[in-house]
Amino acid sequence: QVQLVESGGGLVQAGGSLRLSCTTSGGTLSVYVMGWFRQAPGKEREFVAKITWTGWTSSYADSVKGRFTISRDNAKNTVYLQMNSLKPEDTAVYYCNAVDPGTLKPYFASWGQGTQVTVSS
Repeated sequence: QVQLVESGGGLVQAGGSLRLSCTTSGGTLSVYVMGWFRQAPGKEREFVAKITWTGWTSSYADSVKGRFTISRDNAKNTVYLQMNSLKPEDTAVYYCNAVDPGTLKPYFASWGQGTQVTVSS
C-alpha cells in the first residue's frame, strides 16, 4: 500500500520560495499521474498541480500558474513542488496524491500527514 510522505514546508515571507517533496514509504509513484493539493483553514482541499508519469506534461490551478512548478524524479520515487513568489493566500497544508487526470480528483483514498506552508505578509 502506498503511504505518502510530504516534507519541505515552513514559514516564509511573501515573495519567498519553498520546495516541497513527496515520496512514499511503500510502493512506487512512477506509474501514476501525481499531483499536489492544498487545504487552507476553513476551506476544502483543492487541486494545485499535476504531472504525467513521464514528467513531460504538467498542469496547474489558475491561482498558482506561473509561480509554482511541479516535477518528478522517478528514480528517486519523488515528486516536487517548487513554489516561488509566495503569497499569504498560499498558506495551507499541502498534500500529494495520485491524480485522476480526467477529473483532477485524488486517486488514493488515504492521505499523508501533509506539510504546512505559512506565508507571512
